[in-house]
Amino acid sequence: MAHFVTPTVRITSKEESQQLMAVWPDVIRDIKEVIENFNIPDVAKWMEKILQYNVPQGKKNRGLSLVHAYKLLVSSDQLTEENIRLAQIVAWCMELMQAYLSIMDDIEDQSLFRRGQPCWYRYNDLGLAAINDSFMLQCSIFCLIRKHFKGKDCYVHLLETFQDVTMKVAMGQSLDLLSSNFGNKPNLDLFTTNQYNSIIKFKTAYYTTYLPVIVAMHLAGIKNQEMFREATTILTEIGCLFQIQDDYLDCYGDFEVCGKDNTDIQEGKCTWLIVEALQRVTPQQRKILEECYGDFDREKVQRVKQLFNDLNLQDAYFRYEEKTYNLINMHIKQMSSGLPDNIFFYMLNKFYKRVS
Repeated sequence: MAHFVTPTVRITSKEESQQLMAVWPDVIRDIKEVIENFNIPDVAKWMEKILQYNVPQGKKNRGLSLVHAYKLLVSSDQLTEENIRLAQIVAWCMELMQAYLSIMDDIEDQSLFRRGQPCWYRYNDLGLAAINDSFMLQCSIFCLIRKHFKGKDCYVHLLETFQDVTMKVAMGQSLDLLSSNFGNKPNLDLFTTNQYNSIIKFKTAYYTTYLPVIVAMHLAGIKNQEMFREATTILTEIGCLFQIQDDYLDCYGDFEVCGKDNTDIQEGKCTWLIVEALQRVTPQQRKILEECYGDFDREKVQRVKQLFNDLNLQDAYFRYEEKTYNLINMHIKQMSSGLPDNIFFYMLNKFYKRVS
């Protein structure tokens, strides 16, 4: 039975990020060693470039959430330097997953920028060769897990959890592409609330908020299935809110802050804004969306944004974010399985009213 503790020493996010970055050179070394053992140094050198460009530049929310959750889930005598280092290594597995999913997503969406720099497939005109690089990043996750956890009680759980979430994200991405008609003119009749909720749960929530905490629970040796069930419910709620925020920021966010280009309207994506708009439009306004949504013509994109403004979607979003935040807060307070609620409040408050 786990004995949950609240650390008496408060470590800031900046310090936690610095501690995570301190492990990064070891992660690179471990991954390169696997390749070098096959005597293919050119690939090892290229892999380091892939890693440095794509992995450590982000906010590392997923990795930091995992380490934070692990520290709250284990007893103080388990908070050894080695155990924390192992949690940090799995945290980097989270960031590797984010990196390879981002590479694939950017190719599929033909995005231009990610984290303030050109998307990897645009680096030196790599193009579709970047697909293989994303596979390399994905494989690195399982190399790290095998090296550091084989023989430990959590080994199979870690493998299965990462594989399970990878499948869920792929299904969510597929649903997203199907909804947007693979970049062609979308069928707006498909943009229902149920369809949208399925997309964001599978495409985003499972790997953004669910995976870090569930992995931390496996690292902590938790077996109680009620705890996993309760955690899954809360974490997917937070993850769905995260994606709704992303949808809003894609239209109204500042590139200098967000670091990526805004193309949801042009690509005809099923987003919170378009689903809300379709529930509010007049027949005449719907004709504007049918004509302009999913088109890269600047004037048509501007007409869609103006329609969003006419429908007061910004105000609707702020009301929705506040309402959803309060609802999730209440759900966390009502938890009864015994999990530390600080894990969930930490994550929820980290995302609340975010601007990037």
